[in-house]
Amino acid sequence: MPTVKEQMVEVINSQPLDASYEEIMRELAFERMVNRGLQDSRQKRTLSNEEIEGRIQSWQ
Repeated sequence: MPTVKEQMVEVINSQPLDASYEEIMRELAFERMVNRGLQDSRQKRTLSNEEIEGRIQSWQ
């Protein structure tokens, strides 16, 4: 399994040479969010659609 640094380097290297700092940071953040979501899913830390609907309705 690649290290965090290796994963970040891979994301950065996949960007075009003229990518801005903001674009690179956005891609790094997106990669992190996806990985967190996958980890949550693997560890069964998810909510059903019904649970989400109930929470949203309680906000109204």
